[in-house]
Amino acid sequence: MEDTYKHLDCTERAVIQVGLEQGHSLRSISQSLSRSVSTVSRELQRNHWKPPSSRSGRRGRRPVAGGYRATRAEHRARQLAHKPRKDKRLIPGNALWSKVVSLLQTGNSPEQVSGTLKRMHPKEPQFQISHETIYTAIYTMPRGELRKEVISLLRQSRKKRRPRSRGEDRRGSLPNMVSIHERPPEVDERLVPGHWEGDLIKGARNASAVGTLVERTSLFVALAKVDNGSAESAQKGFSYVLNRIDAQRRLSMTYDQGKEMACHEILSEKTGIKVYFADPHSPWQRGINENTNGLLRQYLPKSTDLSAFSQEELDQIALKLNARPRKSLDWKCPAEIFLPDFDFREYYGRILEPVALRT
Repeated sequence: MEDTYKHLDCTERAVIQVGLEQGHSLRSISQSLSRSVSTVSRELQRNHWKPPSSRSGRRGRRPVAGGYRATRAEHRARQLAHKPRKDKRLIPGNALWSKVVSLLQTGNSPEQVSGTLKRMHPKEPQFQISHETIYTAIYTMPRGELRKEVISLLRQSRKKRRPRSRGEDRRGSLPNMVSIHERPPEVDERLVPGHWEGDLIKGARNASAVGTLVERTSLFVALAKVDNGSAESAQKGFSYVLNRIDAQRRLSMTYDQGKEMACHEILSEKTGIKVYFADPHSPWQRGINENTNGLLRQYLPKSTDLSAFSQEELDQIALKLNARPRKSLDWKCPAEIFLPDFDFREYYGRILEPVALRT
């Protein structure tokens, strides 16, 4: 049996008719076709075939092959193949299409468009549509200016839609990984400082990278210069930065399953930090780090060659982020929570003093 199902063709239907005329069982017919018995059975039921048991006791001539005709079944299948089971709801020019395009033009994603329409038309199902249907309608449009125009409204504006992940991890597994699910409860509670989340952010054309670390309790950020995206380079960069921090404040690090962390055992040996790995395709398990990476893009844009930044320059960028008051910290800044010698008033006094002199 084939893994991918294919519809019966005219030759297979002819074999079914001949087998029935010769009195063969459905099982023997299905075996000769290398098909499932249920496939043959459904084909016969769709085409008004009468089994021998239902024909017993009736007068008149018995229908040949139980009434199944291959040519008639093939004609019916061709007609149904051209007729959609359901009319399309999202067609260029109809009212729903106009609403979807209008919302896309304001910068909304298809998922946001779907949510907005549900809120705006809670009692009008004809104006409610899933984001998958929107994507399908856009990417199945025939080639032309209208297709280009609508695709340009999407944030990525890709000519073809990428296939969705089915959950499998194609990157392979790192040696001796310790899962995030084995992490001590104190890490989740964020009461004890010293537990970090790590990642790499890439520069232009993914040709350069910078290591990012954020402490879960204080939101304190540390940046590591990484010569390239190799595991050895990442290990050296993270080791250098972590060893500048007191041993009591570098207890664990949670990372994704990127290949750059293949040397995690060497990292643990050099720094004493315990490395835990998040599940594949689960960025929310390192949400603090993901959010911090977004903030860092203000200073380290994707279009930049990140290899041009020295470790000293990265430290200055980290300081700017660590000195920002954070609402989640009751308007304290990460530096004054994590660094005992950081003076908040002195730091901002130097910034505000020139303004005071000009007034």
